[in-house]
Amino acid sequence: MSIPALILKSHCKFEQPRHGSLAFLPRKRAARHRGRCKSFPKDNAANPPHLTAFLAYKAGMTHVVRDLDRPGSKAHKKEIVEAVTVIEAPAMVIVGVVGYVQTPRGMRALTSVWAEHLSDEVKRRFYKNWYRSKKKAYTKYASKYSTDSGKEITRDLERIKKYSSVVRVIAHTQMSKLKLGQKKAHIMEIQVNGGTIAQKVDWAREHFEKTISVGDVFEKDEMIDVIGVTKGHGVTGVTARWGTKKLPRKTHRGLRKVACIGAWHPARVMYSVARAGQDGYHHRTEPNKKIYRIGKGEDVSNASTEFDLTEKRITPLGGFPHYGVVNEDFVIIKGSCVGVKKRVLTLRKSLRVHTKRSALENVNLKFIDTSSKFGHGRFQTIKEKKAFMGTLKKDLTEA
Repeated sequence: MSIPALILKSHCKFEQPRHGSLAFLPRKRAARHRGRCKSFPKDNAANPPHLTAFLAYKAGMTHVVRDLDRPGSKAHKKEIVEAVTVIEAPAMVIVGVVGYVQTPRGMRALTSVWAEHLSDEVKRRFYKNWYRSKKKAYTKYASKYSTDSGKEITRDLERIKKYSSVVRVIAHTQMSKLKLGQKKAHIMEIQVNGGTIAQKVDWAREHFEKTISVGDVFEKDEMIDVIGVTKGHGVTGVTARWGTKKLPRKTHRGLRKVACIGAWHPARVMYSVARAGQDGYHHRTEPNKKIYRIGKGEDVSNASTEFDLTEKRITPLGGFPHYGVVNEDFVIIKGSCVGVKKRVLTLRKSLRVHTKRSALENVNLKFIDTSSKFGHGRFQTIKEKKAFMGTLKKDLTEA
């Protein structure tokens, strides 16, 4: 007895998963350029007061070599090569504190207290046109510190201590330490966790006009979340935007389309149907990025390891493409992260309690690659390149 041909055709599919996730609707341009912290880690009064987030700038990517410490894996105790992202993080300046009270409709800002002196970098953020402005922002407010021995400032701080349930500091980046061509600082509220409300407010007041480095907020081997805006691709078609299948070659009026966008009735296009439109420049939160290293800007050997003792900095030969030289403190995280080069990123302490072995693993880097990222880099340092190439014609003309 022969088997019907219909049964043999196991490759015929009448159903398949949809193309693209509906979890990220609407796919439109982000309302803000800087990644926003929509929630902060849970507070624990037993810890000393500390910050829970930091602003940094994406420099580029490289790769590292390390020994994997993962019992049970075939690569256990063997060398592995991993891609990493370098994020430059100059020290931030704390310029204010905000107290929040809980209401039935969520949190409400009670009052804000600002520092006496604000730099021009942060003042630029309060103006649309700095060049034409009178640059008088906060001059009246600063006078509160000199009248009645700062009685009004003290009163506001006491109100925060008495009524608030959440305390956040206002901090801004130092653009003058970066070579991005931007002078206007990025500013954000960062929640202070740990200690009592009074201790949080006192900690914030003590740090007015002082800098906080990324090493004060995070530590090596910590898992963090990266919040930012993805690389923009403008308006794209349905095939690139949603990954739908292309139609056959001879299709009339184009083939990078969706053939049927819905039934006759209901007589409208459903929200779930893939359509052309904005692709990229979306606000995204990427959780669980492991910190492999927190480097100091002034350290001339900030890319050296115990196994690679060569004196070298994290900046590759020729600089990071489309970014330049990293002179300030930096963070190396595992894998990629959102955004183009120079994009401002919000690094936040993880909201979760991590129990996975990969999250708790102690990472010991053996080698950090600093060869040129513009082509096939051969040399780790300029010294190594000169030793191999010898004296060149351009060296003679310069001399």
